[in-house]
Amino acid sequence: MVPTLELDSLTVNLGGRRILDGLAATLKSRAIGLLGPNGSGKSTLINTLLGFYKTQSGSARVLGCDIHRDLLRIRTLVGYMPENDAFISRMSGVHFVRYMAELSGLPPAAALERAHEAFYYVGLGEVRYRKLGEYSLGMKQLAKLAQALVHGPQLLILDEPTNGLDPPARQRMIHLVQEVKRTTEMRLLLSSHLLRDVEETCDEVLILKQGHIAGVCDLEAERRANRKFLELETVGADESFAQRVAALGCECAVLSGGRMKLVMPEQVEIREIYRIAAEKSVQIRKLNFRRDSLEDIFLKAMHENGAVPAVASAPIGAEEVAHGRL
Repeated sequence: MVPTLELDSLTVNLGGRRILDGLAATLKSRAIGLLGPNGSGKSTLINTLLGFYKTQSGSARVLGCDIHRDLLRIRTLVGYMPENDAFISRMSGVHFVRYMAELSGLPPAAALERAHEAFYYVGLGEVRYRKLGEYSLGMKQLAKLAQALVHGPQLLILDEPTNGLDPPARQRMIHLVQEVKRTTEMRLLLSSHLLRDVEETCDEVLILKQGHIAGVCDLEAERRANRKFLELETVGADESFAQRVAALGCECAVLSGGRMKLVMPEQVEIREIYRIAAEKSVQIRKLNFRRDSLEDIFLKAMHENGAVPAVASAPIGAEEVAHGRL
């Protein structure tokens, strides 16, 4: 299968400043998540793939098509849902989507038919003749999804699809994206600040930090591995204790203040950790057990090449906890 996205030393400068610096990766999954703090280059990457920004050096391929030589072909194959609204407010929803379908290459009659189908698909069939300027925020997001889907693209690019939506509207959008993935052969590239959006819809994740690739993660492989994470607070733990734990097959990180983080293989039980602690006279004051999450993967990627950005390391409020926002 042709990879969904290939980056070949992709470098982009904007306003005399380097925004993307030598990105190199191959992503083959059907559903790819794009993560990173504000200013990491996510939107710049999307705009470059669509030909809106010129490259300084390097290149990229979308579904095997080079962004320099095959740009018109890429725009035919891709459906794009932008983060910001770009509506003609006095135009009705169905006629706007028909117009976008015609721009994508469909003849007028087919474009109108597909526009009606797209509106019913996203659940806006009853309001398709209303002017776009009268739509609520949630309806506008769904109309943007409809225009991205209308011409039957091979790749659907979604830039912050749940931005500003309340919880019920967000869930509705996520269910639609999941349905597209489940019932069609369409591939997805989803950029979001909400980790949960990516975790619920994507199979592979590209993490950007300050214009560089901080990590590429195969979420399906992580899920299959089903690894167990332990966070320990101990008294008396030393290097020999960590070595004994590592001999069980665990990945072990010793932190300050007697804290430790372990990644345990499935066959190792927690009681083995307690047994070693008893043998080494180590007190385990606190133990937290959980499965791996995208948040762990993201924070690890942010840590590896410098400090975690303020947006990730600042105290997290109730809304961020509820929605997985970073």
